Parts: sequence; structure tokens; C-alpha cells
Amino acid sequence: MAGQIKLAIQHISKTYQSERGETTALADINLSIDENEFVTVIGPSGCGKSTLLNIIAGLETASSGQIICDDQPVKGTGSERGVVFQQYALFPWLTVRQNVAFGLKMRKDKSVAGQARIDRYIKMVGLSEFAGSYPKELSGGMRQRVAIARAYAADPAVLLMDEPFGALDAQTRGQLQEELLQTWEKEQKTCFFITHDVDEAILLGQRIVIMDSHPGTVKEVVPVNLPYPRNQETRLSEDFLAIKKHVWAQVYHATAV
Repeated sequence: MAGQIKLAIQHISKTYQSERGETTALADINLSIDENEFVTVIGPSGCGKSTLLNIIAGLETASSGQIICDDQPVKGTGSERGVVFQQYALFPWLTVRQNVAFGLKMRKDKSVAGQARIDRYIKMVGLSEFAGSYPKELSGGMRQRVAIARAYAADPAVLLMDEPFGALDAQTRGQLQEELLQTWEKEQKTCFFITHDVDEAILLGQRIVIMDSHPGTVKEVVPVNLPYPRNQETRLSEDFLAIKKHVWAQVYHATAV
């Protein structure tokens, strides 16, 4: 895929110090992600997927290397990068609408356009009738929709998602996968999506980054040449199954080593 590079991960390494000595979580990670590209990341537990995402988000600092976003080095968090975590991270004392509006509130954006964007994304994730509800009144899937709407409403150029559907049941997960794809096709954000699920990685991504562990490295980058729009039926195609066979072997070989 040829396009304008939106996000460049350059020689990223991360080392932690502990009482037991030095642990290298990431070793010389290099990856370029194009504007509007959807990249999924998969690998065994402990390979540093979340650490890498946190470094891109500016929530952690790398021991060496740099992250470049829009030709500028990343130094801490920034509004051009939105993050969605697995555990929702909603404010329980705020309504759905107030949670979705949080990013705009921090920027003191009270514009008509900003308020319309909040309503637009609440509608896009199917929660208009729950705009005045609190998180405790919502199901897990609905809470995750709120988190996704909040990230989109803040209008980041890059969307970073750390296993956002990992805690959901299969039916809700499938529904949110399709909703995310529909939203991405409309909005064309650059997406960096971590998952443990091989099917999910293939269904969503244009490329799959397979990571290995001890230390965390990029083992292989697999192109996913499946047409969009995609849905759950896509998983039954011969091309999908061929990619799955390859990715599965690479991921579980990494786990066994």
C-alpha cells in the first residue's frame, strides 16, 4: 500500500529496570502506517503490544527511538491521537453525552459544529436514546460504544485501540467489529488496533503486524487483500481462511518458542 505516511515508528526500544534486573519489552521496532490505513497488531501475551501503543499515545516514553506523527516527533499525549482501552475508561458520574463530549470540553470547544459532532457520533454508535443515561445503566457493549464515540468526537487523526472488544461476548463483539468498520470507512481515520484474536485482526485490518516476544519485535507484516465492506460472512471466504492459516501458524509458533 502506497500513500502518505501518517505515523512512523522508528527504532523503538523499551527497557524496564526491576529488582531482578533489566527486562527488554521492545527491541528496535520499525513500522510506517499510511494516512487512513487500518493496521491490526497481534502476538503472544507479553510481546509488548500495549507498551508500543502506550508509547505511540505518549503515555509512556521509549528507552530509544522515536514516534513521528504528521512529520512531528511525539512528545507526550496529544489531541491528534485518540485512545480506546479494553476497560471503557468512562467517567461514571457523567452521562453518555457528557462522556462523549469530554475531549471537546478539555479543548473548551463549545462551537455549534462541536456539539453537532457529539450528537453525530452518539447516533453513529446507536446510542441516541441513551444520551442521558449513565455508564452503570448500560451494558458492556454499549459502554464500549460510548468509548469509541468519545474517541471519534475528539476528532483525532490517529485512533489507537487496545483490545477494545476483548471483554465482550461473541455476538456483541461481532456487531461492534462491523460498526467500527462502517465508521472507519466513513471517517477514514488512521487506526492502530491491538487484538489477541486472529479472526478479528484479519477482518478489520489492511495489514496485520505479527509480533514476537522476549523481547518484543516485529516478526512479520501480512497484507490483507480482502475487499471492503467486510462483515462476519467475510470470515467464510477461502481468501480469509488462507490468511488465517498463515497468521495462526506465525502467532502460535511464536507462543510455543
